[in-house]
Amino acid sequence: MNIQIKKSSIKEQSAITITGSKSESNRLLLLQALFPNIGIQNISNADDAVLMQKALSSDSKIIDIHHAGTAMRFLTAFLATQKDREVILTGSSRMQERPVKILVDVLNQLGAKITYENIEGYPPLKITGQDINGKRASIKANVSSQYISALMLIAPSLKNGLELTLEGEITSIPYINMTLGLLRQLDINAEFKDNIISVKPVIEHLSPVSLIVESDWSSASYFYSFVALSNLETQITLSSYRKSSLQGDSVLADIYKEFGVNTTFNNNSIILKKVSKNNKPKAFNLVKCPDIAQTIAVTCLGLRLKCELHGLHTLKIKETDRLVALKNEIEKFGTFVSITENSLIMDNSQPLNDNVTVETYKDHRMAMAFAPLGLKTNLIINKANVVSKSFPDYWRDLINIGMTIKEI
Repeated sequence: MNIQIKKSSIKEQSAITITGSKSESNRLLLLQALFPNIGIQNISNADDAVLMQKALSSDSKIIDIHHAGTAMRFLTAFLATQKDREVILTGSSRMQERPVKILVDVLNQLGAKITYENIEGYPPLKITGQDINGKRASIKANVSSQYISALMLIAPSLKNGLELTLEGEITSIPYINMTLGLLRQLDINAEFKDNIISVKPVIEHLSPVSLIVESDWSSASYFYSFVALSNLETQITLSSYRKSSLQGDSVLADIYKEFGVNTTFNNNSIILKKVSKNNKPKAFNLVKCPDIAQTIAVTCLGLRLKCELHGLHTLKIKETDRLVALKNEIEKFGTFVSITENSLIMDNSQPLNDNVTVETYKDHRMAMAFAPLGLKTNLIINKANVVSKSFPDYWRDLINIGMTIKEI
């Protein structure tokens, strides 16, 4: 579906409940498949988590995870450990363009049996599950952290555990720390020191335990943007969130202070409130939280602020090349954008063009990140239902806070 957003103002006060983090959900779902004594509450209702659940419970010889990148990486590692089972793991046409060779190489070095059905280095994969007895491996540290987390998640089920050396500068440390934190919550012996991750094997069954998934911080980012683009004193309450979050995107609370948005933790909720205006140029290094780059870029666009974002090299291998997509769509609003392999710079010196049509590139974050511009101008978002990948209730929630939205 395509949607039209009429220039609107949101309510002075509103409240939204956001589904569980898909990042935490998918990690816990994989661990639950390996150790059934784990219970999970507040699982994400996003497409990625639904696809992950379906794939983990499937006995089919072909598993199609569509656009779910996290599921592709995690299931590649998981299925490699499932002895005497042979599976073809595939996905959408875009998924078949997203590299997975680095992860497959490490798994095969450890003793897995994974081959490529079409093009070397890319899905579909033929995975023959078997015992993996290798203990030590190395992986480039500047690749997707999902490769590293996939290996960490299967490690406690391996006979000898895993000692994984990260080579070079590490990308997205918070996501690695999220995986580490979840392992430790399950009393699994896991350490991360001096670029070496060590995970001990679980010799006996894990004790029964139930964990609650925190709501998704990257989903919260769009409401930070709405508040930043709104009048002073506007506030939105979001639940359920923890101050001691495992999610790297929780850095939003600090970043959006630069946009005059204050975050207050109240029991299991956060209150976002516009308390000041700050029209100074913005510069952020987002190497530890690249998934919020689109939101921040659009916030700067809406506020007409000069903006420099760095640390974005992983955006090129997401659902789309997000740097190119951002440049294409932002420039429709009348602002010149310069991109490199890992940065985005824009000056925002011109007024916003009206009635722009935003393409989403089959990328949920493109649809959601541009929606707050509806506070400043009229716009259309094509194929807006792509938000179901991570936030199925997004458009309904925007109507609830006061936005004027209709399907066209």
